[in-house]
Amino acid sequence: MTVRRLDPILVDRIAAGEVVERPASAVKELVENALDAGATRVEIVIEAGGRTLIRVTDNGSGMNAQDLALAVDRHATSKIPDGDLSNIATLGFRGEALPSIGSVATLEITSRARGADQAHVILVDQGIKHPIAPAALTQGTRIDVRDLFAATPARLKFLKTDRAEAQAVADVLKRLAMAHPTVRFALSGDLISGFDYAACSAESEGTLARIAQVLGADFRANALAVDAEREGITLTGFAGLPTWHKATAQSQFLYVNGRPVRDRVLQGAVRAAYMDYLPSNRHPALVLFINCDPRFVDVNVHPAKAEVRFKDPGLVRGLIVGGLKQTLADALHRATPEGGSRTLDALARRSFSGVQNWDWRASPAAPMSAPMSASMSAPQGFRESPQAIFDTGAPSADVRAHEHQARVDHLDAPLGAARAQLHDTYILAQTRDGMVLVDQHAAHERLVYERLKRQRDQSGIARQGLLIPLVIELPQSDVERLVDHAALLGDLGLTIEAFGPGAIAVMEVPVLIQNGAIERLVQDVAEMLAEDNGAQPLEKKLDHVLATMACHHSVRAGRRLLGDEMNALLREMERTPGSGQCNHGRPTYVELKLADIERLFGRK
Repeated sequence: MTVRRLDPILVDRIAAGEVVERPASAVKELVENALDAGATRVEIVIEAGGRTLIRVTDNGSGMNAQDLALAVDRHATSKIPDGDLSNIATLGFRGEALPSIGSVATLEITSRARGADQAHVILVDQGIKHPIAPAALTQGTRIDVRDLFAATPARLKFLKTDRAEAQAVADVLKRLAMAHPTVRFALSGDLISGFDYAACSAESEGTLARIAQVLGADFRANALAVDAEREGITLTGFAGLPTWHKATAQSQFLYVNGRPVRDRVLQGAVRAAYMDYLPSNRHPALVLFINCDPRFVDVNVHPAKAEVRFKDPGLVRGLIVGGLKQTLADALHRATPEGGSRTLDALARRSFSGVQNWDWRASPAAPMSAPMSASMSAPQGFRESPQAIFDTGAPSADVRAHEHQARVDHLDAPLGAARAQLHDTYILAQTRDGMVLVDQHAAHERLVYERLKRQRDQSGIARQGLLIPLVIELPQSDVERLVDHAALLGDLGLTIEAFGPGAIAVMEVPVLIQNGAIERLVQDVAEMLAEDNGAQPLEKKLDHVLATMACHHSVRAGRRLLGDEMNALLREMERTPGSGQCNHGRPTYVELKLADIERLFGRK
């Protein structure tokens, strides 16, 4: 076959397939250009999800007639003034977005440079460039893209519904808005409403305010400020509390030098940092900004600029893991305030779920003269026999802690003063402005786990030799697996030896769990090693074994505690990192504010 050079317009249309995949891709390129031009206000209008119209208007520095003519040529850009590809300090740099868009749509650019006497306009219709003409515009740039992909109708078949494409545009703008809090973003269209983010301050509080605009007020209530630095690379942003986790990783937003990215190294670092706090199938919510010298990162590795490559990915990973772990550790016992809200909602629904069409303003005689079943749907308790109503069983609350007056310093503490133990499982504590309900087993499980980790990292886990070795019978496969990991378990204070076929002998156990269910612990460790099958890294495997140990020695549900024991548990929770959730990621306590409780009972 004869080799021939492709038509320039066809070349542009091929390039457009790499840069502009859908309307959201075009919006991203155009808005990034506006931000690089120093805009403080960006307004976007779309119609039919961006298929028929995309209009981006900004108040940036604008372009003169000469720049406007070059801007629609391939490989023409203002983003690399010295031609150094290793020193890219802008969001856009490829020089292909405008000519690519113009090759598959009708592109009209109107711009007025700052201080210029008048504006100019240029039209590129399906790759055909028209002459520049005078125009009217106060300042900045307005870009109209009409009939996107009209020149390549096959690509239109791969677009989703107009509503889905409009949502994709909104998602792109949300990512850019969080990285530029001082810029006002407004999006409108036939399928979009209510998208108008006012400009915020450049301070950390302004960034959090912008994130709250995008992700909702719940993020602000559950956010922890992140601030770390290592060898000239800074990590800032906000990380969600471990107890405020999500089913997917869609609520993770990562930025490198202001550029939203999807990077496996960064995502893996986030998973590693939260590994000790979340269930395996849950994901944290966070917004993190990495800033570094442009020469440290290569941003020219993906046509859509969605991926980056670091010169030293290990350094960046260590910064994220260390910074997030320190932030979570500094949060100590703090848990999501949504736990109390969910509890009150559940109580309200349960209290009134059986009441249907009850008119509280009805005359007093009506309920008295009619049977209850006729006037209202009776709550569950009233459907039982009269005697069953008063049959409450054995007392379920231990109020010995209430026999003594609560100490003032305990009332002022975050988790309050213990006042009762409910069902031998939950500690009820009183604070100055509410109450706290603590799951004693889950809380103590976390405390023991953190103690074991501290001992392992500082001086080695203290162990206690058994006077008579404990012989445990197990399947031979479990015995072999435990013996293979004997050295690892020995470092954690659990010394074992093979004891004939189908059995092992436990010689030493950690001091913190010497009174625990050792046999069940060994069985669980064997099961964990079988499930792991060498898939987990050593650090995670060690932590998993320690978590299993802690679970078997913690204060069990059903154990009655004295008042001093309950208060001691609360005070240790306040000092211990991660005590807001147990080793399995569940919350250890729920806080109810007095004002919310009063509203529940109609007192406010």
